[in-house]
Amino acid sequence: MSQPIQTVSIRVQPAYEASIGPGLLDECGPRLRCLLGPCRAVVISDTTVSALYLPRVQQSLEQAGFTVSAWAFPAGERQKNLLTLSAALEFLAREALTRSDCVVALGGGVVGDLAGFTAGCYLRGIPYVQLPTTLLAAVDSSVGGKTGVDLTAGKNLAGLFVQPAAMLFDTDCLTTLPPAVIADGASEAVKTGVLAGGPLWTLLEQDGLTVDPAGVIARCVAYKAGIVERDPREAGERKLLNLGHTVGHAIERCSDYTIPHGHAVAAGLAIIARAAEALGWTAEPVAARITAALERHSLPVGTEYAPRELARAAVSDKKRRGSEITLAVPRSFGGCILKTLPLSDLESVIAAGWEVF
Repeated sequence: MSQPIQTVSIRVQPAYEASIGPGLLDECGPRLRCLLGPCRAVVISDTTVSALYLPRVQQSLEQAGFTVSAWAFPAGERQKNLLTLSAALEFLAREALTRSDCVVALGGGVVGDLAGFTAGCYLRGIPYVQLPTTLLAAVDSSVGGKTGVDLTAGKNLAGLFVQPAAMLFDTDCLTTLPPAVIADGASEAVKTGVLAGGPLWTLLEQDGLTVDPAGVIARCVAYKAGIVERDPREAGERKLLNLGHTVGHAIERCSDYTIPHGHAVAAGLAIIARAAEALGWTAEPVAARITAALERHSLPVGTEYAPRELARAAVSDKKRRGSEITLAVPRSFGGCILKTLPLSDLESVIAAGWEVF
């Protein structure tokens, strides 16, 4: 029996819905026609994803009355840069898209970030839709309106807050993902479980992602939606969603982005959890349970890069404000806090939780 489609409302301006369930790639055309009407649509994807899913998406859109063209760039984090952004913008211009047309982001987090940024820049903003194809994008990057590209100095340093018109995640995509890519998404799900606590954390400590992936994804999206609704532009509470990311982004940069985002964030989460406990910042033991949940999902809980390397790599982190940096800290399950400290203290904090992997 087919599983029902689960829907989460994201009440930002403008509001939109995230839909999670099987068969949504084939249903995207009629669903988007109801939102946008028949118009011209450019599907932005990467070469890996377009080979898997583009024909189905294009057929669904065309049958619903859309005029469709597609543009794909080489897969990988290294392509999330200003050169690729420029090429995407030039493609939209050659296709003569207008403000009544749309962009469809078909792919993982790199595609979603770049396609959203492209849509937000072109003609000072045209509608776009997120069709994530990875677990990582479904539970995190496709929701909330963050878009962007990397600069030489660091990750996601150029970008816009641009809310999509809709997010549709076809859970059938999970069957095509290698175990390492599933693990990459599990990292962000575990992070969300630590933030949310309660039933979601219980599911992530156990086999929730295996038994009921759509349910876990919907809970993660709902939790993030609540934070985004209260803090759409990351002025305060939304910074909690960066749990594990300061060290995680530093690991990515030290590896020249050869370590995937989710794996780097997992190591960053384990490091900050151990550091918080060692430094007396926690209200209950958290480190052992967090590292066990990460290892349960085949994720790293440490890194070969030394605390000094990581602290230097974190200098360009977006959470930095002058000579200070704000860290999301797991004080308890469902009770994480923001802690601002001098940038000069970051190396010692990392060292307090560092373990080689």
